[in-house]
Amino acid sequence: MRRMWYQQTMFGWFQIKPMTSSRRVQDRSKNKRIHYLEIVKEKWKILSKVLFLMELLKKETEMVIPLRSLDKYRKQLNLPKPHKITDFIRKCPKLFELYKDQRGTLWCGMTKEAEDLLEEEERLIEEQSTKAVEYVTRILMMSVDKRIQLDKIAHFRRDFGLPIEFRTKWVNQYPQHFRVEKSKDGVEFLELVNWNPAWAITELEKRTLGLNDGIGREPGIISLPFPLKFPPNYKKVYRHGGKIEHFQELKAGSLEFDKRAVAVMHELLSFAIEKRLVTDHLTHFRRELVMPQKLMRLLLKHFGIFYVSERGKRFSVFLTEAYEGSELIEKCPLLLWKEKVLSFIGYRGKKKEVPTFSDLSDMEERDIIEEKDIIEGDTEMEDTCADFEEEEIMGGLDAVSPTNDDELEISHVCNSYKGTS
Repeated sequence: MRRMWYQQTMFGWFQIKPMTSSRRVQDRSKNKRIHYLEIVKEKWKILSKVLFLMELLKKETEMVIPLRSLDKYRKQLNLPKPHKITDFIRKCPKLFELYKDQRGTLWCGMTKEAEDLLEEEERLIEEQSTKAVEYVTRILMMSVDKRIQLDKIAHFRRDFGLPIEFRTKWVNQYPQHFRVEKSKDGVEFLELVNWNPAWAITELEKRTLGLNDGIGREPGIISLPFPLKFPPNYKKVYRHGGKIEHFQELKAGSLEFDKRAVAVMHELLSFAIEKRLVTDHLTHFRRELVMPQKLMRLLLKHFGIFYVSERGKRFSVFLTEAYEGSELIEKCPLLLWKEKVLSFIGYRGKKKEVPTFSDLSDMEERDIIEEKDIIEGDTEMEDTCADFEEEEIMGGLDAVSPTNDDELEISHVCNSYKGTS
């Protein structure tokens, strides 16, 4: 059977039918994992828990919430029972604080540093809004009907640097580019208003040809070679070097033409802040972007361009050219902000006593103790929950993070992975 796999055409061992199942992908990754990219994924998984709690608190009027109300968000925080939410909060004392009111109710709030970080994020998102508008418009321009279901784009909210009120406010602020339309069954779509020839160009063309926009460029030419980056343990791939060159030279109309699909995936990953996306999100765009049914097979087949990580409940795909080891080569301001938040995560030392509120006048004015009143029916918070459900932290994080109550350090993740490489 192994001999048959190697006799297939270019990267043929990824084209055998069993490889489409999750089990086979995981078998493949055990032998061909890129460890420094696995470190990246685990690092951002830790951050996703913290960002979820920060956004949850941000939605509260006074940015505090009863601890028992956090129990219904265990799934997003990946803290199944018997894990204690208080233990997680205590591991981030630079970002979160615990308080008791005079009735003994435990509350969670943010530190001044955390509040400042959220204000900084708002400012950065506003400063980067022009680029975000361009990316969303270019996705609509790539779609076959020039419109995409709004919920599908919302899945990429954090990936593309969109604000939390993306669906309720942001999409209505740029009527010259796109508008929200409802179908007969009430489904909301984001629809392209005007085709922008200046944006009819790929990120690869910008870098390779030195162009700033698509004006005057001949459309339909996608014969540019994709940058390839292989880790040292992929030496066998060079036996197929001639076939790789053949693929790089393919043009539209070829019988082997899947280069367009690769180009679309390359473009979407180029838009992402981390140059990484959850594969489940990409599959939602099969029809709109005219992608192959077996998208995972395409990503695995072209592993010199993409790398698929199967750690956690959901797979992620990386744009390999964007990384040098575990570091992004080009970091946008929002990526630097995420790294700044990471620097605040971690604690060494003994547990501190939980302080008691002496002045509860403001908090008693709000009836938020009842769980039914907390963020019920809030569309923006539903978006927040959906975003972080897609990045659930399953067994991968538990295997590399400390289990005691005294410390949570990003370095544990890196050291654990280095030990497995």
